[in-house]
Amino acid sequence: MSNFARPMPSHLRGQSMGASQQSTFLQQKIADKKAELANLKDLQALSGGLADQMQMLADKLQTLSNGTEAVAAVLSNWHNVLRAINMASTILPKPKDEDDAESKQETEPPLPQTLVRIPTQHAPAVIEQANAGAAAAAE
Repeated sequence: MSNFARPMPSHLRGQSMGASQQSTFLQQKIADKKAELANLKDLQALSGGLADQMQMLADKLQTLSNGTEAVAAVLSNWHNVLRAINMASTILPKPKDEDDAESKQETEPPLPQTLVRIPTQHAPAVIEQANAGAAAAAE
């Protein structure tokens, strides 16, 4: 018996070529899916970062909104402050010595008396306390 290499039949040759082409096609498809998965993971990470930035922006807008409400409250009371200053300046005490008072009035206009003295060293603590109360009321 001789050991000669016989040529492969054509129908077997087509199957082996088809299997190698199919294997290459599947490998290409797997590589594409891996690339797509990597892109989706990147997109997920970027979306998470964007969500965090949006949350920070929402917090800052809430702070801005609270500040706007405080400014609106001050401005709504401002006319009362001006009215009180006007009333205080029109009702100045008359000096006892009228001669001396007349000479002072000619040289300089009368100044209103000090209405209220607000200690500023306690202002940050008072603001924090007010903000904490407002935050507790909001929840």
